[in-house]
Amino acid sequence: MIFSSYEFIFLFLPLVLAGYYLLPARGRTLFLTLASYLFYGWWDYRFCGLMVLSTVIDFTAGKGLGRAHTTRGKKQWVALSVISNLALLGFFKYFDMFATTLNYGLATLFPASSIQHPVSIPLLHLVLPVGISFYTFQSMSYTIDLYKGRAKATRSFLDFACYVALFPQLVAGPIVRYHELAEQMAERTHTWGKASRGAALFVVGLAKKVLVADAVAPLTALAFDTAHPGFAAAWIGTLAYAMQIYFDFSGYSDMAVGLGLMFGFRFPINFNSPYQAVSITDFWRRWHISLSNWLRDYLYIPLGGNRLGPGRTYVNLLLVMLLGGLWHGANWTFVVWGAMHGGLLAWERCWNRATPRHAGWGRIRTFLLVCLAWVPFRAADLNQALAVWAGMTGLQGWGVVDWSTGLPLGFLVSALVMACLGAFCLPNSWRFFRVAEDEEVAPAFGSSTPQIVIRTAGVIVLFVVSIGVLMVNSSSPFLYFQF
Repeated sequence: MIFSSYEFIFLFLPLVLAGYYLLPARGRTLFLTLASYLFYGWWDYRFCGLMVLSTVIDFTAGKGLGRAHTTRGKKQWVALSVISNLALLGFFKYFDMFATTLNYGLATLFPASSIQHPVSIPLLHLVLPVGISFYTFQSMSYTIDLYKGRAKATRSFLDFACYVALFPQLVAGPIVRYHELAEQMAERTHTWGKASRGAALFVVGLAKKVLVADAVAPLTALAFDTAHPGFAAAWIGTLAYAMQIYFDFSGYSDMAVGLGLMFGFRFPINFNSPYQAVSITDFWRRWHISLSNWLRDYLYIPLGGNRLGPGRTYVNLLLVMLLGGLWHGANWTFVVWGAMHGGLLAWERCWNRATPRHAGWGRIRTFLLVCLAWVPFRAADLNQALAVWAGMTGLQGWGVVDWSTGLPLGFLVSALVMACLGAFCLPNSWRFFRVAEDEEVAPAFGSSTPQIVIRTAGVIVLFVVSIGVLMVNSSSPFLYFQF
């Protein structure tokens, strides 16, 4: 089940909201936990057991950490949590990748003609559980924070199970840490301010996904479904993918935060107009903020951060981004993407280029570098990435752009132009709907009657148009579901 589906919008969400608010406060957490497992099991009920296992391991490790009186004992419990979670994630997500790589290496070193029975590791072709990368990192952060003294252990297994399975941000984030929701699990407020902001954010996120991301998606074929794309096709296709992934993922994040507000939860911001960044360093302060912070706090700082000298800092940046790339998918293209960003972060720090003198040039340069890095992220393999890069440099000629995507050319161009204007010029959804402000005081749609009328009408129009588009073209799954 995806947020931009009829089943979710017209069946699951209304029933869950009704049941949640009809129940007394003491029964809402249990109801929300069961609803979250129903949401996750709708895709494949067999993997609900995997999430239960991860929840039980980390809750047990948390209790063990609370009882341990020695550093050694605490290390053993946190090691149990980290190793168990990484083992589950590694087995389901990376087994076939590393088996394929090892088989290729063995076949290269020992050709079949030189030995009677070449060594080969059989591939398991495992189905990747949706959202495993997100809820594994989220659940694991609980025990690490307990060990570091940044959080207190919970006595309620139900609260922790609800935290891990909470459906608004279960399958694609934002990655929320337990201490950020601990008090809200015990007691949270439900106001019209939160509800109105939540509904508005949900609708805006739906519009981003349906009206923008899905609209520009066919243009990505110009670069990535062509063997040797020319200059124009390579750049148009890559620009389209940059817009698709931004509006797809930021749209999901808006919907997740909006749903959380509907149930009384405040999730952290995950996007802050990243294509308006003036450097790669600034980009990672704005793009997928919850993952950036997770990598910083649980990888970069433990590796030494920038405390061990410039050389070690550059190595740490590269290692963290390599692992961040690998987190996104079991393909060496993601490792290349991570290496590119790690190298750019190190280059900026080395030359002190993180804050350019001219913000306009900084934005242009940063966006071009981000687009170049999106190529391996989107490509099916490294050969395809090389072909797109070759097209972007003009090595494969200007090329004739094949616009036979099944949609009118004017519509595609208009969608791409509107996406660029939105990404480069408009404020983020949080600022527009004043999500960070006190819901009890600040009105969600402005302080004056004209503002309220205009913004409310705009949200209603966006919802109607989005539903109308869904009636014609069913929405595709969110891109980050594959991670």
